Amino acid sequence: MNPDFLVIGAGVAGLRAAIELAPVGRVLVVAKESLRESSSEYAQGGIAVALSDDDEVELHEQDTLFAGDGLCDRAAVHTLVEEGPAAIQELIEWGAEFDRQGSKLAFTREGAHSRNRVLHAHGDSTGREIARTLYHKAASLANIEFRSYAATTGLLMENGSVTGAEVYDSAAGAVTPVFAGAVLLATGGLGRVFLNTTNPDVATGDGVAMAWRAGAEISDIEFVQFHPTALNVEGAPRFLLSEALRGEGAVLRNARGERFMERYHPLKDLAPRDVVARAIVAEMKQGEVVLDLTQRGSAFVRERFPRIYETCLKYGIDLGAQAAPVAPAAHYAMGGVRTDLAGRTMLPGLFAAGEAACTGVHGANRLASNSLLEGVVFGARAGRAMQAVQSRAQRERSASGPDRLMAARYGAPSGPGSEVHIQRLAWDHCGIIRNADGLRSAIATLGRPGACGTMRDVVLLIARCALAREESRGAHFRADFPEKRAPFEKHSIALKDADIDFR
Repeated sequence: MNPDFLVIGAGVAGLRAAIELAPVGRVLVVAKESLRESSSEYAQGGIAVALSDDDEVELHEQDTLFAGDGLCDRAAVHTLVEEGPAAIQELIEWGAEFDRQGSKLAFTREGAHSRNRVLHAHGDSTGREIARTLYHKAASLANIEFRSYAATTGLLMENGSVTGAEVYDSAAGAVTPVFAGAVLLATGGLGRVFLNTTNPDVATGDGVAMAWRAGAEISDIEFVQFHPTALNVEGAPRFLLSEALRGEGAVLRNARGERFMERYHPLKDLAPRDVVARAIVAEMKQGEVVLDLTQRGSAFVRERFPRIYETCLKYGIDLGAQAAPVAPAAHYAMGGVRTDLAGRTMLPGLFAAGEAACTGVHGANRLASNSLLEGVVFGARAGRAMQAVQSRAQRERSASGPDRLMAARYGAPSGPGSEVHIQRLAWDHCGIIRNADGLRSAIATLGRPGACGTMRDVVLLIARCALAREESRGAHFRADFPEKRAPFEKHSIALKDADIDFR
């Protein structure tokens, strides 16, 4: 099938774009694994939106700008918060079941929000509920076709424009070209390039790597948010313990049983995530750090956070009766493929939305629970912009066409060692606390002859941009440049075969 529109990724952003595109042409949505395996599925805490009686769009805008630490694009933030309420109402009309108190929507608060504005579904399964709603809506539309276990291995180009992608069909066991009038990268995050992450296995930054190899601009990729509270139990995955737990009264304690966050920030346990993550790293030098919600009791925790409660119980922690050991883990990428507010990249025919994109809405540090809203709002905007593509660009071409872009295959060797080697290198040198020596070491290792692969490309981009940004801002912390510096109140821009630029 050569569709009118190719959507790479089946999370919230990709599904919302597909729904927007269906009335005007055939849409093919491809997923690297199952249609249920995306970062959206793992988003627990909620979706932020100014819909409560005591909230205003302007307050949501101010909180987002504050969290972004001087690097938010104001127009992008305004678009997000202004279009958010209508986007949520649309989801409700399509069947999304957000939690309620009586007949009213129930809101909670997360770090750096000045109001209770975070909607949640089934306690702690908000992303799953939104993805379910969008999938059922998309599946009801005749023009949308889904293909799972279909990894995209590279973009196809002609005369500088993106005309499709190479897709590996697991059933056929072969890579085939798929031509389309417009291509959307909605491939999600990149957390899996780090040794410790809350992200699913599919989140290896594929969209960023493909776009960079094709010649697109990558922006702000050094800003990786490390969630402060991932379950830290031997033998357990780094399961996310949502910030909403702290919104409901959970507190952090160090090895001496002390609450320590008041020493680091006036907002204490609900301080911005980068502050909390670095505080935990500092306290862990003296021993284990735990998240304590025992004052609310097992009945409350089981009802309010059923998925988190059952997962912790599986690994021997009754969250209502015991404090859970926690540690930071890579969680969310603020940067990505640089786009305008309609999802357009600098390459004709190529669009991006969701975590794979960088609109500037998150700046240097994402405000909690803005990511699902971004996926819905900017997924729809990208879909509308893709509708405007004047003609179908797909044309059957010879596989040996001279201007055809061949990108590294998934599963290709990632440089001088295994994927674990790349992940450890990223964690050690591009993690929560960085310095020039570590970043240069990572760049030298990753730049050796023969190094290739998606994960290698992504980590090299992070390391190069982090080295160029000689300051600390938001989620990017340099031990050798611990303060913000005015010359760097700009966005980093990475282009293939070019030095890092700041604009």
